[in-house]
Amino acid sequence: MVKINGTAADLAGQTVAQYLAQAGWDAARLAVERNGDIVPRARYGETVLEDGDVLEIVRFVGGG
Repeated sequence: MVKINGTAADLAGQTVAQYLAQAGWDAARLAVERNGDIVPRARYGETVLEDGDVLEIVRFVGGG
């Protein structure tokens, strides 16, 4: 199981890019942290999720 923003999901074997696309996230407006380290956007397609991973996904929101 992979924990995403505190919720467990069975995503082992998927890449970060696959998960984001499946979940409908706009990767251009996100920061993804995996096990305490920021995942560079250029590596979303090669970063494979493994059992026990913890992801935090933060969406950038403009304001004023």
